[in-house]
Formats: sequence, C-alpha cells, structure tokens
Amino acid sequence: MPNLKEVRNRIVSVNSTRQITSAMKLVSAAKLKKAQDAILKMRPYAEKLKEILENLSQSIDASEGVYATQREEKNVMLIVVTSNRGLSGAFNANVIKRTNALIEGKYRAQAQSGHLQIITVGKKATSYYTRRAIPVVGSYDEIFANVTFEAVIPVAEKVMKLFAEGKIDKAEFVYNRFKSAGTQVVTDEQFLPVVPPPHTGGKQITQEYIFEPSKAEIIENLIPLSLKTQFFKVVLDSHAAEHGARMTAMHKATDNAGELLKELKLSYNKARQAAITNEILEIVAGAEALNG
Repeated sequence: MPNLKEVRNRIVSVNSTRQITSAMKLVSAAKLKKAQDAILKMRPYAEKLKEILENLSQSIDASEGVYATQREEKNVMLIVVTSNRGLSGAFNANVIKRTNALIEGKYRAQAQSGHLQIITVGKKATSYYTRRAIPVVGSYDEIFANVTFEAVIPVAEKVMKLFAEGKIDKAEFVYNRFKSAGTQVVTDEQFLPVVPPPHTGGKQITQEYIFEPSKAEIIENLIPLSLKTQFFKVVLDSHAAEHGARMTAMHKATDNAGELLKELKLSYNKARQAAITNEILEIVAGAEALNG
C-alpha cells in the first residue's frame, strides 16, 4: 500500500503538469490559427507560380534557364526543416527519420563519396546533424523567430547560387506539410532543378506563353521569385504543422494527466481508508484489552 504523503505529492505534481500542458495547448492553438491562415493564403499563389515556372522551364534553353538545368546527381543538398522547440510529439523525429532514409537509400552513393550536404532550418535538425558525418553547410534556426519572406530570401539565394555555379546538382526539401490541425504529412520535395510538368497519356502538358515585357526579363525576375516563394511556402507549411502537432501533443498530455490524477486519487482514497480502518481496529483492540 503506497504511503499517503507520497501519493499526495504525486497528485500535486501531476496536477501542476496538467496545468502547464493545458496552458501550452491554448498557446499553440492561438499560434496555429495565425500560422494556418498564412499557409492557406500562400499555398494557392505558390502552387500556381510553381506551375507557371514548370511550364516556362520547357520554353527556355539551358543557357537561359540555369535553374532548370538537368545534370547528373553527383552533388546533392538536403534542406531539412524542423522546429526550434520540442514537446510536439513525433514532429521532428519524423523529419529526421525521413532524411536518414533518403541518406541511407536514395542518396547513399553521394553520402559515401562525401558529395551530400545538408542545410538545416530549425534547432532540432541542427542539433542532430551537427553531430553526424554529413556536413552541415548552413543552419538557419532564426527563421522561426519571425517567419517572413525577407527572412527566407538569404537561404533560398544561397541554395540557388550553389546550383547556378554547379556546386550542387540537386536540392531537395524534407519537411512536414500542413494538412490539418491534427495531421502533418512528412514530405520530400525537389527544389532544384525545376522539373517540367508530368506527362499525361503520352503527351506533355504545356502552355504557350507570350513574354511581356521580354523573355529575358521574365527569366531574370519571375524564376528567382518563384523559387523563393516555393521556399517560403515550405517554411510556412512547417511552421503551421509544428503548432498543430504541439497542440495535439499537449491535448493528449493533458488528457493523460487527467486520467493519471483519477488513478492517484483513487489510490489515495484507498490508502486513507485502509489507514482509518487500521486505526479503528487498534482502538477496538485496545478497548477489549482494557475490559479484559
């Protein structure tokens, strides 16, 4: 039978934990609303711009479309997007697990030959991969302190510059895509080179564009903007998914704490009743001894 004082201390401790997790759930719910609005507004624009970029990449030659140049995948870069904080269930672990699966499978040859690089966005990815053999060529954990398009531009430009200079042949995102408050989808998505739209029924889906003011200006301005927008969309997706995951995790933690409190209170009442019964028995035994 547990000691009454020990059970009482555990009840106080669990109740305090439940109050903390409940407060964190409310904070995450408030932040989720803002982050969800941001990604839902950005996604249609980013996807349409990406569609235009993919179609546009087919109408320009290799000398013009530097970001659409298909090369042998000798040097590969993975852009791993996690969060800065934990207490969000398997949110970060799932991204790291998917990244490791890519390293050990799809990009095993590049990893073994030293031609695989990683850029991390989020302290959890930075903390994990700085202790591994794969070189981390950049960490941008400060992006999530203030998620803005301007904060993302330097990272996107760095990757784009490395690709344009031929130092990497492919760049790929690994991140959590926001689906709903309770659902995040771990996704690996190609960033560079720009891939043409898929084939359907043996015919490639293409659109003819009239370039205005000029083809050169479109290539110079639209393509870099589209790539930066795609990068920003990924960060917004991960940001919203993080708050959804944390809200869900804190909701489950609060419910679990409530269930544990019920069990502890039941245990406490049983222990208290047993102690009272023992005291009564001792009093009765003492009275009988005096009468005898």
